[in-house]
Amino acid sequence: MAMKKDEEVTRVKILETIDRLFYRKGIRAVGVDTIAAELGISKRTLYRHFRSKSEMIEAYLRGRFQPFPEDSDKPPAEQILSNFAWLEKSLSPEKEYRGCAFLNALAEFGEDERDSRELAAFFKEGRRLWFRDLLSKLDVDDPDTLATQLSMLVDGAYSAMLVRKDPSYTRAAIAAARLLLKNAGVSLVYARPNAPKTGSATPSPGKSSSAVFSKM
Repeated sequence: MAMKKDEEVTRVKILETIDRLFYRKGIRAVGVDTIAAELGISKRTLYRHFRSKSEMIEAYLRGRFQPFPEDSDKPPAEQILSNFAWLEKSLSPEKEYRGCAFLNALAEFGEDERDSRELAAFFKEGRRLWFRDLLSKLDVDDPDTLATQLSMLVDGAYSAMLVRKDPSYTRAAIAAARLLLKNAGVSLVYARPNAPKTGSATPSPGKSSSAVFSKM
């Protein structure tokens, strides 16, 4: 039992180290020898947890992505703008920031790394499809195109922060997102449930509306 726990702890440390090194230095620049040396373990121990660097890359990409919420009680437009608000916080210049991990990975991978490219592209597409699903619940003419435009604003914010380290560019993306939604006929005034009247039954709590988004 103790041995299994030690193995789990080692795997977590490996994942944390892979994430830090791949994001800070680049996937191609970091070899297996570097990872093992950083951890203070042998390559044999490393390969016991991950059979190849390709498996390490897959674990890194999967660790960088978390599913978007599908059961929030918030109105769709509010969820979209909450995502942009989260983006503003996550792209703080005080944090170590090297751009979108998925875009960086796609820029690094060649044709011989097709599986890794497809996985990075799949995760990168996640936000756009989430936007599209939310917009499909609203009375907009073309949810797919609007979702693409919103996701392009997100990518632009990632790039602008990387180049300029200026939060105002992220705020400009938020303002543009609000304008796109407004021009599409989406109401940005969200109706809040009324407080229960005295003597009325207290409504049961709804599902959690906390959003979980991809790291970068």
